[in-house]
Amino acid sequence: MRIAIALAVTALLPRCAGDETLSGHGASDATWHLSELDGASFPARATLRFPRKGHITGDGPCNSFTGTQSEPYPWFRVEKVASTRRACPDLSRETAFFDALAAMTLAEIGQDILILSNTDGQEMIFTRQP
Repeated sequence: MRIAIALAVTALLPRCAGDETLSGHGASDATWHLSELDGASFPARATLRFPRKGHITGDGPCNSFTGTQSEPYPWFRVEKVASTRRACPDLSRETAFFDALAAMTLAEIGQDILILSNTDGQEMIFTRQP
């Protein structure tokens, strides 16, 4: 019995020490392109990347950004966002992108799709870029 318990605990150790954030659940090593925001097509360029545990980077329609994302999957929260400050014709879409990203609290990830959502019914759908 003790051997079985020891083996079970040993099997769980690497998982417990691993990355429990979205980057550890298939989001890293990809660029995710925003295709829909709240059910409507998002025509401007907006991307997310999860380069390493606890970090998020990306590009809005006008500016690039970096921040932290340390919530364990399936929860999601972007914090400590730093962004460049360029003006461009798509500034209203950029504001919509950043406001929505800040409001997201849940994540679902598949092979080629990432869905961020919240309990208010807002949703962002991203597709993996080739």
